[in-house]
Amino acid sequence: MPYGCPVRTTRDRLDTATKHLDPPVAVVDLAAFDHNADDLVRRAGGHPIRVASKSVRCRYLLERVLRRPGFAGVMSYALPEALWLTRVWAGTDLADTDILLAYPTVDHSALRALAANADARARISLTVDSVDHLDLIDAALGADHPEIRLCLELDVSWRPVLGSDKVHIGARRSPVFTPRQAAELAAAVEARPGFRLVGLMGYEGQIAGMGDAPSGKPLLGTALRWVQRGSARELASRREAAVAAVNAVRRLEFVNGGGTGSIESTKRDTSVTEIAAGSGLIGPGLFDHYTRFTPRPAVLFAVPVVRRPAPGIATLLGGGYLASGPANRDRLPVPHLPEGLRLLTMEGAGEVQTPVTGPGADQLRIGDRVWFRHAKAGELAERFAEYHLVDGERVVQTLPTYRGEGHSFG
Repeated sequence: MPYGCPVRTTRDRLDTATKHLDPPVAVVDLAAFDHNADDLVRRAGGHPIRVASKSVRCRYLLERVLRRPGFAGVMSYALPEALWLTRVWAGTDLADTDILLAYPTVDHSALRALAANADARARISLTVDSVDHLDLIDAALGADHPEIRLCLELDVSWRPVLGSDKVHIGARRSPVFTPRQAAELAAAVEARPGFRLVGLMGYEGQIAGMGDAPSGKPLLGTALRWVQRGSARELASRREAAVAAVNAVRRLEFVNGGGTGSIESTKRDTSVTEIAAGSGLIGPGLFDHYTRFTPRPAVLFAVPVVRRPAPGIATLLGGGYLASGPANRDRLPVPHLPEGLRLLTMEGAGEVQTPVTGPGADQLRIGDRVWFRHAKAGELAERFAEYHLVDGERVVQTLPTYRGEGHSFG
């Protein structure tokens, strides 16, 4: 959407900056990225933001944002990734970066590498939600392994039917739902040698990851806002009780909550000490439908027009970069520039071709570029080995994504 200049000017700026590059090409609009970072800090209202690396997947962009005031620490999505970041940041100003692995790991070789590296053990916390995770770590490392930092994950979904889990609104993650269950798991951690409980986390996906203003669906939007208000009220009370119960067993160093879409409600929870966010830096298509904030599109990709099969239709080469999640149209890339283009219902975005139609399609010529936004924030980096950093009308730097550095962490 336009922000401070006409859409055509934005298209011209990106085309001019990348005219020496053959598409497909992916860019980072640095002004939009930095604006989004500032807006996350503003929205967090003094809470430090832990950067969700899965939504970025480019080491340079992680470093850029971690050096900005208001950001502290990384929320990693794979233990090999966390170990790699610890290694590449050793000896730099980011050497002390705290890394929370937000998903339980069953990677035995990575666990052995963690155990063998005292610096990594001091920086990385593993998330667990059951005694089974403790058993697996012991099996991988032996019962006499060095101390491993742990974070408990609380299920922060909403169960509006009291005492029943038959109505579950939110992500299916942790089995730990009640304060009592959290305290019991904390006690189990404390009773096991080789573990140190340091944190508690919860991702309120039913608020953070679900836009409350879906286009053309006002009744659904009203229902979503009702669900999110109810969930936030219930969670504030339950999470506070869970934190108190765990603190009675072991004093926590941090309590992580949130996600880009839930910052406003998460920061009001007095038990939360930090907020996780990442997608808000990028501004992907799925984040177009929130009433609380509007990120600027910061990461885009362009594919070329290669056919004109009929009036009103231009066919592009490739572009079928689909997002994970439920298999529906929301997971398709979003045509962004020129304005007014849309995908064809029968073809969508394809492996080798993507037809587009709509106002302006007839003005597209063979060789022109159409700029897209991915539906999700970080997954585009799995398709491109490098991002071209655009400042104004110039590419000022070209830097590798995780893939470009030879890594695919899952």
